[in-house]
Amino acid sequence: MKRIFSAVIIGLFAAATLAEAPFISPADDHLYLGNPDNILFWGSKQKVAGFRNSQLISPVARVAAGPHVLELAKNTLPLGATRLVHRGRSLTIDDYFTEFNTAGLLVIKDAVIVYERYDLGNNRETRWNSFSVAKSVTSMLLGAAIKEGYIDNVDEYVTDYLPALQGSAYDGVTIRHILHMTSGVAWDENYADPESDISTVQWSSQKLYEHLQVSQRSSAPGEVFNYSTAETQLVGDVVRSATGMSLSKYLGDRIWRPFGMESDAYWQLTAPGEGEFGGSSLNATLRDYGRLGLFALGGGTLANGEEVLTEGWMTDSVTASATNARYGYQWWLGTGGVFEASGIFGQSIYVDPKNAIVIAQHGARDSASEQQDWDAQAAAFRAISEAIGK
Repeated sequence: MKRIFSAVIIGLFAAATLAEAPFISPADDHLYLGNPDNILFWGSKQKVAGFRNSQLISPVARVAAGPHVLELAKNTLPLGATRLVHRGRSLTIDDYFTEFNTAGLLVIKDAVIVYERYDLGNNRETRWNSFSVAKSVTSMLLGAAIKEGYIDNVDEYVTDYLPALQGSAYDGVTIRHILHMTSGVAWDENYADPESDISTVQWSSQKLYEHLQVSQRSSAPGEVFNYSTAETQLVGDVVRSATGMSLSKYLGDRIWRPFGMESDAYWQLTAPGEGEFGGSSLNATLRDYGRLGLFALGGGTLANGEEVLTEGWMTDSVTASATNARYGYQWWLGTGGVFEASGIFGQSIYVDPKNAIVIAQHGARDSASEQQDWDAQAAAFRAISEAIGK
């Protein structure tokens, strides 16, 4: 896997030739699997086939489910008719679902499923690419590592755990800085620019560290927010270095099986035989996305009350940094205490603590990151929360 996000001509050609409706039967997925090196430019059917079959096109590590499953009761509400306003247009949740190429939408209220819908050939068993939803999961694993004493605190230096970065712009950067994405190390996350860092970097450990070793400092640590998938990769590397375990094993041992996920998941690797891509691409079912949301909603505790994360971790995680009122420890922050794990093309775990609501979404939007898409999603989720909250 040379590049996870590289913009090449073959991707533009695929987008032009595969622009038809995205529904395809899972039996035909093999006909549409694209090159993972140009995932940002996949056509609509390539997205659907690839997002639900990442294990067929990239090296992955399995996160096994256990014998105990956290069962979720179901009491369906007619939320499809709930109305929202998006840029002057009145839409229903059903309209939103279809217009924005939603593959699955799950709403949980008070630990009960009140809405569940799938499309694009997906069903309850479908695993789907999380993209940067995995960032929030990686953050929680860091909280677990602190709880167990592998890491003292977030004010330790990154280079104490990752000596390969000594002598680079990461000297003097703390774990807190990379959690907040305020390292001050230059990084361009522009998905539409084929020359940006996110488009050109090679994610194998050696190549990534070679890239970061020569990266320049653009500001002092802690002063400027700059969204960087590389920062989350380093968070994951700190966890691996401190615990001596892969992220997939640590997730499975500490959260996945103890909390009662019902299905195996896959975590994409940076290269064959290497570690997990901590900044992206945990592939899981929609219901297990929902369970991750419930785990976060409960402050990182198991059903028996056992605390998996260090005390106050989720509170700190959803507290805004000094440089960005909308970002905490790898979680996006909304109003009224809402927080969200968010990934390109429409992936989300949305948590509304005030109303005890979790919304999980799988998506295959046309564009990776368009403001109008995010606005529609925010309006839809607010409408759902308001409807249920009443």
